[in-house]
Amino acid sequence: MPRPLTAIIHLDALRHNLARARACAPRSKVWAVVKADAYGHGLERAMRAFADADGLALIEFDKAQRLRALGWTKPILLLEGIFDAADLALAAELGLNIAVHTEEQIALIAQARLAGPVDVHLKMNTGMNRLGFTPAAFGAAHARLRALPQVGEIALMTHFANADELGHPRLPVREQMAHFAAGAGAIAGPRSVCNSGGVLQHEQLASLLDGDWVRPGIMLYGGTPGGRSAAEFGLLPAMTLASAIIGIQHIVAGDTVGYGSRFVAEGPMTIGVVACGYADGYPRHAPHGTPVLVDGVATGLVGRVSMDMLAVDLSAIAGARVGSRVVLWGDGLPIDTVAEAAGTIGYELMCALAARVRMVEADLHTHG
Repeated sequence: MPRPLTAIIHLDALRHNLARARACAPRSKVWAVVKADAYGHGLERAMRAFADADGLALIEFDKAQRLRALGWTKPILLLEGIFDAADLALAAELGLNIAVHTEEQIALIAQARLAGPVDVHLKMNTGMNRLGFTPAAFGAAHARLRALPQVGEIALMTHFANADELGHPRLPVREQMAHFAAGAGAIAGPRSVCNSGGVLQHEQLASLLDGDWVRPGIMLYGGTPGGRSAAEFGLLPAMTLASAIIGIQHIVAGDTVGYGSRFVAEGPMTIGVVACGYADGYPRHAPHGTPVLVDGVATGLVGRVSMDMLAVDLSAIAGARVGSRVVLWGDGLPIDTVAEAAGTIGYELMCALAARVRMVEADLHTHG
């Protein structure tokens, strides 16, 4: 019998969240972002769930090859572009779109002999200071690309630093869009500006953010970049990490739990041991009280997370027993809530899921 820890992937939730992205930005095409093995949900599953997307976006060339081998014929965008000349030849062969954000990448394109032109997304640095040409250098970079026979369509793109917080005191979306407008000027070409945060705020800033493409990522998987909860945006959890109680201990005042004996009981308690630990991707730094569901009842973590196990408080759950179902995040317990308690973000929890965790597919609210 396999270990009871399972990551249940809800394809119906993935499809629902893609539809929500479309509803937020109804005049835009959608790049569904599937980097990092579709945020830990599995590339092949995401490809099936996002069949209605206009394109898929990621950073890994081998995964782009895999998508083509699996039969994905729509556009694929490489968000970090090429790293060497061999990448460019492969991009042309597979019909990939590539981001261009450095002079070095333009030089590689100019030197290449390709069977046909590649479509590019020219990236502008509008204040995040990660990748892209400054607004002042953007026009010249576009002109150099436009003069190359190796280049097909050129889309214009940027990335928001704080789209989840419209009134951010340092770099609000409106300021980044002002930089984008100044740098792009009258340059023709499709626009791609919105990540999940921008998509979720699209209704409030439609006149500012309207573009030809949006690039939702975390929202497709039932998380948010910050601010309001996923449920408030009508998003559904796409992954439920579930396990079971595999042992029970009855302790009294003064007893301790776990490595380091950091947790000390103040009175009688019932402790449940759960088959999940940091080697499975659960955050080791999650503190006492981090929320957990046992048989649908809310409780919390007790003591330090071990490699393969963690402990929870069963004192108020009378019917709990060995075999009781435990939800660590997902259906009934938003991943962002767990992440916030652990001092991290839902992105990290999704992407950190270990390969040893068994994955199954089931519709949301059913448990296979």
